[in-house]
Amino acid sequence: MAANGNWAVILGPTGGVGAACARSLAAKRGLNVFGVHRGHFPDQSQVVQQAVEQAGAQCHMRVSGAALHEEVVACADELLQVAGPRSVRVFVHAIADASYGTYTWGQRGTIEPRQVHKTFDCMAHSFVWWTQELVKRDLLAPRARLIALSNPMVDGIVHGWGLIAAAKSALELYVRYLGHELGPRGHCVTLLKFGLVETRAIRIAFSDAEWKRVRDEVASVTPFRRLATVEEIGECVATISGEMGDWFNSCSIDYSCGVASAFANRTFNPG
Repeated sequence: MAANGNWAVILGPTGGVGAACARSLAAKRGLNVFGVHRGHFPDQSQVVQQAVEQAGAQCHMRVSGAALHEEVVACADELLQVAGPRSVRVFVHAIADASYGTYTWGQRGTIEPRQVHKTFDCMAHSFVWWTQELVKRDLLAPRARLIALSNPMVDGIVHGWGLIAAAKSALELYVRYLGHELGPRGHCVTLLKFGLVETRAIRIAFSDAEWKRVRDEVASVTPFRRLATVEEIGECVATISGEMGDWFNSCSIDYSCGVASAFANRTFNPG
């Protein structure tokens, strides 16, 4: 059993990268997992919980809206009761609930104000709100790691991804500033930019034909001619959460295997 007071908080732990991070942090770092998800996939939540417990760690799942400020406050209160003060060694922001579309016109539809608010709340602002609540309650353990996730394709122009790119740009700035604010306390705040992986969330964005084109083109620019796997992202998160990750602060890590340089400042139309 993992030691008490040794926890990872993971937003979006029931599938994709979030689930991989939960499994890897439990198995490689011996961390208990406090997961927050919307409850849409209860069977997958149980699978992740079993994997964490099989690794010898505790797993506490809360069904809640991890991007809603009032829910963040309630989650942090519950986390304090479950784990106690100075217990969170790793915080992983892996929620994805974005809107796709164009700003003016296009086949994906025009973005509406409610979609802007939802996407920014989910992909950017909630990282700040969670950090604030963790600090207010003295939940961060010494040398805690706060890790946000992004995709280097947002550094170019991908038709239909404009809102996601804007939100991820805000997230990158949040990481930079929070790293400077929390660095003197010994904590690290990092943005991990990994190459495209096939997850439930990314498949929603494309038709089958579009996805095949995107997948093949992204894979073609990597040395291995394939996409990354969620397990590889989880392993990377576990690695930078250890002692070797001390200098990864207030910065972005390129873990894209060539995708970042290939798509930087490029215009790409999946359709």
